[in-house]
Amino acid sequence: MRYLLCLTALIAAPALAQDDPAASVSQERLQADVEALVAFGTRHTLSEPDHPTRGIGAARRWGTAQFEEISASCGGCLEIVHPERVETGDRIPDGVLIRNVVAIQRGSERPDEVVIVQGHIDSRGSDVMDAEVEAPGANDNASGSSLVLEAARALSQRQYPTTIVYALLSGEEQGLFGGALMADYALEQGWTVKTVLNNDIVGGSCGSDGYCEDALVRVFSEGLRGDADEQTQAGIRRWGAENDSPSRNISRWLWHMGEYTYPDGLQVQQTWRADRIGRGGDHLPFLDRGLPAVRISVAVEDYDHQHQDLGTVNGIVYGDTVEEMDFAYLAEVTRFNVRALDELARAPMPPRGEIEVIMQSEARITLYPQQGEACQVIWRRLTEASDWEPHREMCWDSFDFARTGSPVIVDADGLRGDDWTFGLSSIAPDGAESPVASLVPGGAFRPLASEAE
Repeated sequence: MRYLLCLTALIAAPALAQDDPAASVSQERLQADVEALVAFGTRHTLSEPDHPTRGIGAARRWGTAQFEEISASCGGCLEIVHPERVETGDRIPDGVLIRNVVAIQRGSERPDEVVIVQGHIDSRGSDVMDAEVEAPGANDNASGSSLVLEAARALSQRQYPTTIVYALLSGEEQGLFGGALMADYALEQGWTVKTVLNNDIVGGSCGSDGYCEDALVRVFSEGLRGDADEQTQAGIRRWGAENDSPSRNISRWLWHMGEYTYPDGLQVQQTWRADRIGRGGDHLPFLDRGLPAVRISVAVEDYDHQHQDLGTVNGIVYGDTVEEMDFAYLAEVTRFNVRALDELARAPMPPRGEIEVIMQSEARITLYPQQGEACQVIWRRLTEASDWEPHREMCWDSFDFARTGSPVIVDADGLRGDDWTFGLSSIAPDGAESPVASLVPGGAFRPLASEAE
């Protein structure tokens, strides 16, 4: 294998910023979509599915119509599907049909590599079992649903080597059923899921305590892998790999994108826990199945205007209404997602690799070049550091790789494995770069079961 040091990663960020895929994002369209969803009165999962203008069924049909309109504008580029199954649970005692609305934009080169952007379309009031009360669900989560639709409008006008999936999920408030259905659907399709961006409560900039923050967005990521078996957990302890899950590395990647590629846009507040304390979202079922996912949410939550019936008590106005939203902020979060999806859909999968560090003074790394990439970057991180720093970049001739398929073995230039954590990222010929895959147990961007096979 022929390889050489190159500067692709150093010049990629300015090139990406020159062609901003988020330029077409419309604050006015986002607001119109939120208002349309609120107009259904309630979108409770247990509400009437067949009513023409009210409830979850009407909202899902509206979402389908929006995807159909978007697809028509790009020459039929979206395949619209409706994964469904009947679920029962503590909050669905009599069983109900959970139905997601999903639009698939197939990749031209590696269609089974997939990035997913999603938001739940259902809403609730104070009583999670009350399917009749007015539950506008403006910020929670018409905001995330409108973001998914606007992302489809922006990105469907482009072609990508890998697939983008846009998903409106049902049943989140009743127990994350839509997320579980979507994760199982992805596995059934045989997709290799690169990243799931779960957008939930993304349309407000002020909290119930009066504190406001419109320059940051929170990204929640798990530390220990939710699907790790006992053997993997033991390896994580032995290697000190508690901070190296794929989800955590997606969070770092998103932080880097905001900090360096689009410094004038929203910045990332990395929140290093799977979700808010004691709460959950539709990314968690993906993590339970070994699929990399993060939750994107507002920098500060307004608890007076989520999960509350409409009304005024002791002078405090309650209810999740349009009036409490910040649509300029929602537009910025949407642009943030569109930019991330654009690069992730162009980038190769994070690469697999191997590292030898035990009982030797210098780490040794084996790289496995893959189709669709021009280079791989070796990253390093001191054990107490929060972020990666580039160590070395390896580039190769795709013709040579296609002919030989040989691994590349690289010494870590005198760095001791006990003091550093190493990882790899992959760079496409156009400069798009994947998140880092840590070279530790549980750090790969694939389900552990498939790795074992």
